[in-house]
Amino acid sequence: MFFIFIFPILLLGLFGAIFSTSNTSQVTLHVQDLDGTPTSAMFLEILNETGAVQVTLVAPTVDLEAYIREKSLRAALLIPAGFEQEVFAVLAGNRTQLANVTLYADPSQTATLGIVQGSVGGALTALNFALANARPAAGMTLEAVATRKLTAIDFFLPGILGMTILTTPLFGMTNTCAEYRARGYFKFLATTTLKKGEWLLSKALWYFLLLILAMLLMLAFGMLAFGMTLTLTPLAVGLVLAGTMMFTSLGMLLGMYIKDLETATAVANAIGFPMMFLAGSFFPLETMPGALRAVASVLPLTYVNEGLRATMVYQNDIAALGYLAVVLVLTAVFFFLPARAMSWKGK
Repeated sequence: MFFIFIFPILLLGLFGAIFSTSNTSQVTLHVQDLDGTPTSAMFLEILNETGAVQVTLVAPTVDLEAYIREKSLRAALLIPAGFEQEVFAVLAGNRTQLANVTLYADPSQTATLGIVQGSVGGALTALNFALANARPAAGMTLEAVATRKLTAIDFFLPGILGMTILTTPLFGMTNTCAEYRARGYFKFLATTTLKKGEWLLSKALWYFLLLILAMLLMLAFGMLAFGMTLTLTPLAVGLVLAGTMMFTSLGMLLGMYIKDLETATAVANAIGFPMMFLAGSFFPLETMPGALRAVASVLPLTYVNEGLRATMVYQNDIAALGYLAVVLVLTAVFFFLPARAMSWKGK
């Protein structure tokens, strides 16, 4: 129950809190102005007005590099002495090399580096226009790719749902089969008229009911806490049903060869966790290297995640139908193999 209902809500709350503040938070940029001229003051004013960074001045008497190490700063900017003089020398044609400022930044902090580098570059461009008495002639507008206004958490929820569809039936069914085999429950089932396919289908329907409740809980939490606008489409329900059946069957297929609960847990973790991270549950597939994208293309969870995003985020039901078709084919294969091959009489 924890991993079906509580854990997804914790993830949604954590990432929702991060995403909801990421668009409004500023990056603090420590700046040391050794020039102290009207030109450097104009540049700092333009930089502060970008809204992406908050300028914090460092005293000119401080050793900036030592200050960066002492404060563990992620980014700092140095305006060198003679900056204004070099700028006007370039404008007068007496200098070919640009008058540069120096940006100190941690390259491993890609998000911070991108914001700071973009802000400083934009401020320098604006300063160049102002000093040259020119103004920009072309610009850019931003339009969302979705058909309605969505937040970052809207794009994240289908991945959380896909992760839950994977872990709930896969881990649960693998452990159940291992326990039944260890305790000899399959021998008792052999004395009944229940068929293996019927038993497997009943397990899948039980997990499907739990996952539908979990999905409704996620949607309700997201709407109340973060104002999500995702809707529950019929194709999303179909993908949940097909995905549940697929991973329930896969869990039973694994359970055919596992005789103890400890091994079942290890095998389920070894298969489930890599699939969880490589199938685009948390990271867009487009950001992965080509080799990892090739691996993702053969993972069943990839088609569940992409199908849910296609119908719930982009409202592209044609693409979602394609992903659903792949999931249904895999479901048929995974269902047929254990339903035919597993023996009630095996311990």
